[in-house]
Amino acid sequence: MENASTTISLVRHGHVEGISPPRFRGRSDIGLTARGEAQAAAVARAFANEPPPSAIYSSPLRRCVMTASAIAHACRLQLQTLDALVDIDYGTWQWKTPDEAKADSPELLALWYSAPERVRFPEGESLQDVALRAADALRFACRRHAGERIVFVTHDSVIRVIFVQLLGMPLAYLRRIAQDPCAVNEVTLNDAAPSVSLVNGTTPYRPAQT
Repeated sequence: MENASTTISLVRHGHVEGISPPRFRGRSDIGLTARGEAQAAAVARAFANEPPPSAIYSSPLRRCVMTASAIAHACRLQLQTLDALVDIDYGTWQWKTPDEAKADSPELLALWYSAPERVRFPEGESLQDVALRAADALRFACRRHAGERIVFVTHDSVIRVIFVQLLGMPLAYLRRIAQDPCAVNEVTLNDAAPSVSLVNGTTPYRPAQT
């Protein structure tokens, strides 16, 4: 890492179908719901009222691009996509409900809830794969944007993996970190230990839920 500190705002995309009731969304290229669009507009207004970031990067999936586009427009930045920020690949489980996944492989679903670090999804990824990509994204940020503040718009799984890496926690702790739709998180990276200043921030970054 460079000597200068790099601050990254990690933003989860706005609300989409498949959050509740839940589905394994993964690489499904779905857009934001009306609620998600309102959340993205609210988080964009919040960023516009702060010192602007120098760059914004998004997962290539549409739900993140829509969220990031709102922020980029408000901050007068050009949005760039970064493949390392894409969601976990659930393979053959993509867009299935937990009950459908259980019917296919009850043992693997139980393991996903009890020991997620031991799971590789059928024809898909493991959390270790996500961790490698997330680490690449952080190295990219520190190399290209040393001393700057930037925004990553990505997915809850990617953000959680980044946090467990930065905090020296095992991947088994993944679900101990909450990530609501359009949550904002702040981390600062430098040669010393990373500094986490905000986790799952939702106010004033998005409208109250009704």
